[in-house]
Amino acid sequence: MQIFKFGGASVKDAAGVRNVAKILEKVGYAHSLIVISAMGKTTNALEVVVNNYFKAPAQLPESLQTIKDFHYQIIRELFSDENHPVYWKVDGLFAELSSFLERNKSPKHSFVYDQVIGFGELLSTTIISQYLNDNGIKNNWIDVRNLIKTDSNYRDAGINWEETQTNISNNINKSLLNITQGFLGSDANFFTTTLGREGSDYTAAIFAYCLNAKSVTIWKDVPGVLNADPRYFQHTQLLRKIPYQEAIELAFYGASVIHPKTLQPLQQKEIPLYVRSFVNPTEEGSAVCNVASLEPKVPCFILKKDQILLSLSSRDFSFIMEEGISYIFKSLHKAQMKVSVIQNSAISFSVCVENKFDTLPELLEKLEERFKVSVTEGVTLYTIRHATEAAIAEVATGKNVLLKQVSSDTVQMIIN
Repeated sequence: MQIFKFGGASVKDAAGVRNVAKILEKVGYAHSLIVISAMGKTTNALEVVVNNYFKAPAQLPESLQTIKDFHYQIIRELFSDENHPVYWKVDGLFAELSSFLERNKSPKHSFVYDQVIGFGELLSTTIISQYLNDNGIKNNWIDVRNLIKTDSNYRDAGINWEETQTNISNNINKSLLNITQGFLGSDANFFTTTLGREGSDYTAAIFAYCLNAKSVTIWKDVPGVLNADPRYFQHTQLLRKIPYQEAIELAFYGASVIHPKTLQPLQQKEIPLYVRSFVNPTEEGSAVCNVASLEPKVPCFILKKDQILLSLSSRDFSFIMEEGISYIFKSLHKAQMKVSVIQNSAISFSVCVENKFDTLPELLEKLEERFKVSVTEGVTLYTIRHATEAAIAEVATGKNVLLKQVSSDTVQMIIN
């Protein structure tokens, strides 16, 4: 069985949906499962809904209407019959979303976030499944929340692998084309959970692991895995074959083409991951697979914007030893901060973090109980794998480097 994943950029409009059908006809879709993300920027639009729900309720109807208009425009372009069943199915999803917002009593932002945000994937898969069926590509629509079971760590849920394995093994018909949602699961109480932003790649890997799939293919708007993001770097190179370990390192440091959690389950069963272009689907693209090393070993550039550099120092010039470092990490963990870089000396400690859950004020209050804290927001973190002097100069020349860390194979620089 093969697993395909189509992201939001590939299904951002009616033309994108038609292109998915063309790709399936070209590459074949027998014995397949397709994981699909929300259309275009729908997840961002639903985040606006969540924000308005808590902070600007008067603007809530307008933000909902924006999402409705976007999806109904796509439907009108794909389906000529105004009485097509897709309309009442999509109507039902929007009614379910509105009903939740009206009756919800929970004040917990992360809980509400997950219940709302998942409608993007439910809408996209409903529309695409209907379109494919109407155009001769018969498929089985699946609600992924009935299969992938998680804990209740909303917005970054952990997988209950044993229950998920049983559900997928017992409920996926491998002889059919199956379509389901990325990014989503459900907890023991059947509340929707999410696997972290951009988690649809991870969903594809979960299904591949549980089904012993022969491969996973992620369809992107780039030719494959490049050695740098073409939006920020010129003269990028395509990496055709990448060892699992190297791909995990790139994902860990923030390479956006692959979700960080995706590779571990694939590596365990040596399931190859292909990254191919939905613009040019016949091109070979990249393969993450069981090869010895990255050849040629070109420098790989990873850029992460909007990071925060925290510089801590002891108030009495005492050493920051194990107990102090433990306090710092417990505080970071409680604030759910994503740590990118750490550097310490005897009396100082610097850490670059991503304020993923908007918990910076609470974190600073906790840290300032013990340390002097300097905060620099809006910094950019550059990571260079297989760095050369020329590669370092390309990034650093003419820029204000706040922190630099060099290891045997990787250089990281925080630049203001």
